[in-house]
Amino acid sequence: MPIRHIAGHLVWSTHGSVWAVYRLHPGPDAQGRREESVQGTYVPAAVRDEQLARITHLVRSLSGAPRLFGLCAQVDPGEIALRMIEGIEPAGQAPDGQPHPWVENVEAALDLLEGQEMHRRTLWLAVPLQSDAAGGQLAASLGAMWADVAPMLGMRTVPVARREVNAYREQASRVEAALAGGIAFRPARPAEIVWMVQHALHRGMPEPLLTEAETSSLYGGQVRGGVLHSPSYADLGQVRFQEGGIDPELDDVDELNGAGQLTRSGGKAWWRLKASSPLRRRWLQVESDAGVGYQAQLVLAECPPAVSQDAADLFAQLEALDFPVDYTIDLTLVPADKARDQVRRKKNELIDQADQYDARPTGMPASLTEAARDLGELDARLSRTSVEVEVQSVTVLTVWGPTAAICDARARALVALLGGADYRAVRPAGLQEALFMLGLPGTVRPGVVREFTQHQVSEDWALGGAFTVGEVGDPNGMFLGFDLDCGTTRPVMINVADAPKQDASASMGIVGDLGAGKSVLEKLIAEAVWARGGVAICIDRTPVREWATFARTAAAGRCQIIDAAQAEVSIDPLRMFNGPEGRHYALSYLTLQLGIGPMSTSGEVLHHAVEQAAAGKQPSMHQVLRVLEEMATREAGKRQDAAATLAGLIRVVATNPLARMVFDPALPPVRLDASGASDMIVITTTGLKLPPKAAFDKPEVLHQQPLEALIGRAVLYLIAAIARQTAFENPERFTAVVLDELYWLTSSAEGTALVHEILHDGRKHGAGLIAGSHDAEELGPDRGLMAYRALARTADRERARRGLEFVGLDANDPELLRLVTTGLSPVGHKGREGEFLLTCPRQNTGRVKAVIPRIERIATSITTTPGRRTSAPASAPLAGATTGDRLEEPSA
Repeated sequence: MPIRHIAGHLVWSTHGSVWAVYRLHPGPDAQGRREESVQGTYVPAAVRDEQLARITHLVRSLSGAPRLFGLCAQVDPGEIALRMIEGIEPAGQAPDGQPHPWVENVEAALDLLEGQEMHRRTLWLAVPLQSDAAGGQLAASLGAMWADVAPMLGMRTVPVARREVNAYREQASRVEAALAGGIAFRPARPAEIVWMVQHALHRGMPEPLLTEAETSSLYGGQVRGGVLHSPSYADLGQVRFQEGGIDPELDDVDELNGAGQLTRSGGKAWWRLKASSPLRRRWLQVESDAGVGYQAQLVLAECPPAVSQDAADLFAQLEALDFPVDYTIDLTLVPADKARDQVRRKKNELIDQADQYDARPTGMPASLTEAARDLGELDARLSRTSVEVEVQSVTVLTVWGPTAAICDARARALVALLGGADYRAVRPAGLQEALFMLGLPGTVRPGVVREFTQHQVSEDWALGGAFTVGEVGDPNGMFLGFDLDCGTTRPVMINVADAPKQDASASMGIVGDLGAGKSVLEKLIAEAVWARGGVAICIDRTPVREWATFARTAAAGRCQIIDAAQAEVSIDPLRMFNGPEGRHYALSYLTLQLGIGPMSTSGEVLHHAVEQAAAGKQPSMHQVLRVLEEMATREAGKRQDAAATLAGLIRVVATNPLARMVFDPALPPVRLDASGASDMIVITTTGLKLPPKAAFDKPEVLHQQPLEALIGRAVLYLIAAIARQTAFENPERFTAVVLDELYWLTSSAEGTALVHEILHDGRKHGAGLIAGSHDAEELGPDRGLMAYRALARTADRERARRGLEFVGLDANDPELLRLVTTGLSPVGHKGREGEFLLTCPRQNTGRVKAVIPRIERIATSITTTPGRRTSAPASAPLAGATTGDRLEEPSA
């Protein structure tokens, strides 16, 4: 173990050095503060330039020989389950005796993720500290040497005094001040530093989880009696290393007597063991109590002299591999003036070589000219600014596996990937253990690896993307699917209900072609909203009533279906709403339905009739008609004529079947107490017709529309009122208003007003809009207020451009256009359904695949593909109040 003491984030190594270790991109702290915006895979050019400037500034602010660790922390399915239930209030069993509805979703996610290789990228920066005291560094080195010798002599090691701890803490604070303004960081915890060592030792085996280390208070030292005391770390290093260790699966060692003992001790020559040559076994065998793992250490031996900015993100491209890769970058930062002196010396050497080649008949080789040109360019860039630094880096890449064969195959795949980008990586035999030790905090760089040093200026090195971490989605919430930009399994989660608590909009816009998966994504989100304790209100305009079918199976016993054409329930505003709200909605509905002005004589008479009907014992729209009929008999003059005319017009509307659910007093009223009656409310509008969009601009054309269209427009206003009232009723309980095929709703002023109000005021009331459309423009002029945005397959290039602009990407990028038009959910490719470009409030955009949970009540009715869609049981009620018993689920 290279660690003597750990005091907070300071590490005293056995080599005499003291390091300050920091966690980069740490996420929120214990109080939920300081969470930074994590970028996704797809970043606009302006954002990329800003990040490049920040990383360049960070590199220039460092000094000495810091070390960067990019470690892939193993993720357990249980971690995903904990993140899925985070923030959900514990509740008792459902009324029918079933457990909490979200439990089934969590168990389905656990079953799906079981056995998958999952990891998350974590970045750590270790900065060596120098002692300010005279002779302090020499004393530290002598103390480290004595720490190695003293146990063998039975003597105590030299203690670390309080003043030394304070001095290094003061120096670490100066390092933190220099890092401020770059990227987010925090001091690493002692348990996290120990985890870095445990992770390195357990590659290819089950490893300790970083999640546990993030909250652990173990392994930290304390100053007592003026001396730093730390727990023993010796047990962490009780492992056996063997470079080129023999794997029974590759080598025929079982037939040899005592072969196992011979290979462990190395007591016999390798050719007598019928094993392959050690030069072919270029891996490191690590044996511990947890088992045996195999690791291969690769080091960058050559980088291309020039690479385009779009292809320079070497470390970001590692995420595309189907296995995790750790990297350790040992940096030496040379100030510009010293670097220019080195360049001048190299120029002089080139001149001497050129003079020698002039005497040869073959002349000077072309490589010499190229080297001179590169040195000239480097000299010019170092002279541009005095704050520039030269980055001399040694980069070690590590792959692993449970067997040597898997480890060797992954190492070869990594070499091939790097070779395709003109990077040469080697797996040096005999240096595997030395390169492994370089990946531990607190170790010194072996002198033998200096030959692999790469020289770059700070901006060129920053282009590699070593300091960037890409994520998509939210930290917790519903399990949506998988990140397609990651080669291994990386779950994606979103939590629209939590967005208002984070001062963000909970609204989501989904754009894509027919059959691209918009409805399935909306249903997954709506089901998660109600199962996690919220309410989902869905307006369904499809002739097959797909949302009603889905609600009866997915939310059986907790759904309410309102069918506008069947008139099973009443949406009479005077019966649904109490007090001023009911009178307001009733008067607005009637003026809209009858096409009269509220400030005219007819409007005044209608207002009086509504007020009188609302004041009765049984207020209803039918009562308004009776009041008008009475006024037509007892009033005189214009008021009598107006009352008679209004009564006649309302009678015409009331006799139409489409308006029966407004004027029939025998129907049971809709129950709007969603918190007690139902968690999913579906309003089907099949049968309702609307005037064409062009008619709204010309009143004379609007008045000439068929009666069915005018009734449909007015009924739509009441439907919008129901949705708005339910959504804004209880700000403590999140409500999602789901509007599929939004163009149908926004073609009317009433529908547009509903969308506008939820987008502008939904966050304050704990509500959000989940809208799907075929074109981004159909989402309305306020679509920029949507924090969640998804873009599915869009074959038309113009629509694809508008969709890319909607999700915040470059609409003219040919690669992105190709991805959206042909690369997302290609038609005819089974298993590719449900692919989207997803943007979340943290402004991280990535390519994801939505996954339908393996839950029968969800999977049987969520798709709408002809031939696969399952109809609801014939015995299921079509509409009405909340269903009392859980329906039988139809077979798939």
